[in-house]
Amino acid sequence: MGTKDGDEPNAERRGAGMLSQISTEMVRLQKQFYGCGPERAKSYMLDDLLFIVMRGGVLAAEQTMLDSGQEDLVGNFRQQFENVMGARIIAMVEQFTGRKILNYQSQVVFNPDVVIEMFIFDDELGADRVRDTAEGQLSEESVGEVRGEDVEVPDADDQ
Repeated sequence: MGTKDGDEPNAERRGAGMLSQISTEMVRLQKQFYGCGPERAKSYMLDDLLFIVMRGGVLAAEQTMLDSGQEDLVGNFRQQFENVMGARIIAMVEQFTGRKILNYQSQVVFNPDVVIEMFIFDDELGADRVRDTAEGQLSEESVGEVRGEDVEVPDADDQ
């Protein structure tokens, strides 16, 4: 994988489009396996790093626990969930980027409710992909960001 000839993801997955697809699929995975997805998610890529920032999406039961001072308990559950989901998440990101992930970490914080997924790749982006990604981030529209309400989860029968 990586940036060798023939291994490049197709043009629709490069730059801004790739970041939006990663954000969309991350929201879909959260909705499908957690039962609730973030209100919005945005992906950022630079060199050998990818960050997916997800905002909102606390379950009612989690909010009840947070309101009673159980932030550590909710955080621990969320971390365990991410550990279970790790292989699926890594496979998804590798598929969309065409790059091998060396390390993946997840961090959840409350107030504000933010989850940050961090990936380290085994290589840096080639110059053309850096340009595609930078141009996407600098455009006037919000690139790499999706709203949770716009992401559908397939029915169990469709999977």
